[in-house]
Amino acid sequence: MLRTHFGFDKSAISIDSIDDEADDFDYWLAKTPDERLAAMELMRQINYDYDPIADRVSRVLEIVEIASG
Repeated sequence: MLRTHFGFDKSAISIDSIDDEADDFDYWLAKTPDERLAAMELMRQINYDYDPIADRVSRVLEIVEIASG
């Protein structure tokens, strides 16, 4: 599961007023494109409850005996 790759640091959470100016834009500009894509993928998985390992198509094998004669 890809989600286990990401940790959750509770000490990094802060509560601000809605009137405070957000610094999200600067935060994401400081990240590399790969880090931004990984965060976007994590949010997509959380939002849609998607597990890329469990949700893939399963393979089915069926053995058929052919009667000779």
